[in-house]
Amino acid sequence: MAINWLLVIAGAVLVLVEIILGAVTGFDLVLIGSALMLGGILGLLTKSAALGTAAAGLLALLYVFVGRKRIRSRLMRPGMPSNTDAVLGRTARVVETITADRPGRIKLEGDEWRAALDRPDSGSLELGRTVRVVRIDGVTAFVEPC
Repeated sequence: MAINWLLVIAGAVLVLVEIILGAVTGFDLVLIGSALMLGGILGLLTKSAALGTAAAGLLALLYVFVGRKRIRSRLMRPGMPSNTDAVLGRTARVVETITADRPGRIKLEGDEWRAALDRPDSGSLELGRTVRVVRIDGVTAFVEPC
């Protein structure tokens, strides 16, 4: 009976770890944790440690060998750029002057970004000027004049 409680607790811990980590494991810990919890609950209901352990193991193996690929394929969006990749090469409008010494701000499709010159020798970019996003570094968009 104690093994069933251990399965339930271990499963709950795995689910909590996944929540704390922010789904960085692609929901693996949630699903394996759920398998352990379900096996433990089945063992508690039937009062059989062997059945609980076997069910937990079988469910975890099913997930790893069958369900994992399906879930990962649904989570991945091939061809869909991330937020920063999506702005590369796009044009924006300067809303705060950008100089070689001081970053400014640009507005790109309703969002404001901190912006700096990609090449400091390109002078300054005044308010209202159209620019192209060349690269992203952290939270700064590096731009060049269009």
